[in-house]
Amino acid sequence: MGLFNAINIASSGMSAERLRSDAVADNIANATTTRTADGGPYRRSRVIMRPRVEQAYWRSPFLPDGMDRGPGQGVRVAEIQKDDAPPRLVYDPTHPDAVKSGDRQGYVEMPNVDIVTEMVDMIAASRAYEANASVVEGSKTMFLRALDIGART
Repeated sequence: MGLFNAINIASSGMSAERLRSDAVADNIANATTTRTADGGPYRRSRVIMRPRVEQAYWRSPFLPDGMDRGPGQGVRVAEIQKDDAPPRLVYDPTHPDAVKSGDRQGYVEMPNVDIVTEMVDMIAASRAYEANASVVEGSKTMFLRALDIGART
């Protein structure tokens, strides 16, 4: 395991959480968008993350055989999915996108974005970003202490 692996792993998490924050901000910004280029209301975006796995991995001398999978390599964004939840229906017959006929007359299809859920996701992404930043800072401090010890001998 290399000297900078902890920083590389934490930076992959920071990058993924930044993208997650961007997706949440986009969801909040489009919480009232009833008409998109694809037609219909805006659909909530979700960031899907997966572990970053490389073919070669480091074998730990501390784990018994069969349990050794090597250290983590960080995370990667696998995809950004659109949420398939149905849109919310709001009665507003004066809205330009209100349905003009049928049993949904006067209802507007609103985005499937819940502001409370988005704020919770934003807080979670922010805390995860901060945790990864703390790992980077802790690693830097550890490196500086190791250099300081080496300089004293």
